[in-house]
Amino acid sequence: MINFATVYNVFIRDFRKQKKRIALTLLALGWGTISIMLLLGFGEGLHSQLTINRRGMGDEISILWGGQTTIPYKGYGKGRRIHLFKEDPAYLKDRIPEIRYIAGEYHRWGVAVKYGDKVLSEHINGIGPEFEMMRAHIPMMGGRMINELDIELKRRVAFLGDAFKERLFGDEDPIGKQMLINGMPFTVIGVMQEKMQMNSYSGSDEDKVSIPATTFKTVFGDPWLDNIVYQPWDVDNMKAVERQVYEAMGARYKFDPNDERALSIWDTAESAREFNNILMGINIFLGIIGGLTLLIAGVGVANIMYVSIKERTREIGVKMAVGARRSYILAQFLIEALLITFFGGFGGMAISYILTEGFKRIPIESDVLDFMGRPTISMETGLIVVSILGIMGIISGLFPAMRAASVNPVESLRHE
Repeated sequence: MINFATVYNVFIRDFRKQKKRIALTLLALGWGTISIMLLLGFGEGLHSQLTINRRGMGDEISILWGGQTTIPYKGYGKGRRIHLFKEDPAYLKDRIPEIRYIAGEYHRWGVAVKYGDKVLSEHINGIGPEFEMMRAHIPMMGGRMINELDIELKRRVAFLGDAFKERLFGDEDPIGKQMLINGMPFTVIGVMQEKMQMNSYSGSDEDKVSIPATTFKTVFGDPWLDNIVYQPWDVDNMKAVERQVYEAMGARYKFDPNDERALSIWDTAESAREFNNILMGINIFLGIIGGLTLLIAGVGVANIMYVSIKERTREIGVKMAVGARRSYILAQFLIEALLITFFGGFGGMAISYILTEGFKRIPIESDVLDFMGRPTISMETGLIVVSILGIMGIISGLFPAMRAASVNPVESLRHE
């Protein structure tokens, strides 16, 4: 049976005899581990931040637009425009119980917004209270989002994007103040919390002024909605809900439910899956690059073990002469290779963790860092690196250990 204390003591003895060589190998292992840890940490930080940015527009939602028919249906010719009306969200909600939230949206660009002497030309959109949950329109402390009463009473209230608020009000608190939209007074009820937004279908939310959808229709008189946003209860039902939307709207506006051009739907959950696959590919690529760096260090471990075996040939012969099995010799050198690998590897992991945590605590104002994120080392990254180190240690030590176990005891006793 292998005595691990003996193996450890032999390892320390060899280390003292080959300090420079083993120290350089440990340094190479540490460097290789730092490389793979930082590359994987960068990939994970990028994935986390871009996921947050993607959710800035809303998570697991679909955006529905009207379209144009391409298939004749029940006496109607093709080429007929299909518009969305303010009654459509309630109609779809009644017929598709799988939908959790749904609301229509109006847009109008180039609207004059005035406060004091300042006049801006801005994007106004008419929305419902469902946008707070579906589209991450979260109000800052002290304000609120548009509610059902605002919709019912067609109140002239406005919810501001945070960047728009800075342009019009600067450092002034806008809550409760009045501004003019197309010459009509609107009371500011809230300002959206700052958020990163990677996707959009009508511009960035931070630059918009949102008013109740019913008020929008009264003020601007738009005959139909620009789009509808909905979110199913279960993201796995996105495709089934999409099919139901085509069937329900086809029955309402007399078009073939299989006519995919009659409506247009952006399934953001499907986009998210494709996005995650791309990020996974990037992570795998970064891991391979880091793994190749670590592989060079593994060659150094194998080299150290071959030198050690050559210098200890007589010792191996004595052990085998007194009854040590080949499996014992094999295991001893394999464990020594693993010890070298893990000493260097864990040193590199500790340095990587300190570097990434220290970097995260440095206050750097950078739009690139805000968008791309900072390297993050998680438990998963640590386990991946430990697994790679274990495999590399076994491979690096296996062949030298097999050579040690194959030594002829008689010839090795003659070795000087």
